[in-house]
Amino acid sequence: MRDEEQADHSQVFEINARAFETDLEAKLVESLRVRVEPLISLVALVDERVVGHILFTPVTVEGSARSGAALMGLGPMAVLPEYQGRGIGSRLVEEGLARCRVLGTEAVVVLGHADYYPRFGFEPAKRYALRYKSEELDPYFMVLELEPGTLKSVSGDVHYSPEFEEV
Repeated sequence: MRDEEQADHSQVFEINARAFETDLEAKLVESLRVRVEPLISLVALVDERVVGHILFTPVTVEGSARSGAALMGLGPMAVLPEYQGRGIGSRLVEEGLARCRVLGTEAVVVLGHADYYPRFGFEPAKRYALRYKSEELDPYFMVLELEPGTLKSVSGDVHYSPEFEEV
């Protein structure tokens, strides 16, 4: 596991395109790399081959009782299909969350598999009055509090970087 390097970009594109069976997430990663700071972009290696990737980018909350809360969005996270089921994705998530803590991130949101992310402590964001787009996404939109008590004063509509809307 290490930070993504420029030499990894083509492999990261392939990983996202193959894992999601479309190149939309791969194009999103390329766009975010250029336009969004700070971000956490990690790769997982097996025998020096890049086989997994995870990205964290800042998100904002509109309507929050407390502005300026340090929240990050997890995603996309992808592992090559032939390497899935080996714990690589879990290690990427755990290392990414550790990096978020070091940066002082107070909470992390994810729009993802409702049966996967709870193992890391993610809960439905709806419990904390955090929303993303529509109620149909509620089962898949989750949050993990990294700084205890943060979510007592943060609620409202979560907004990812505009690049997410472009894909």
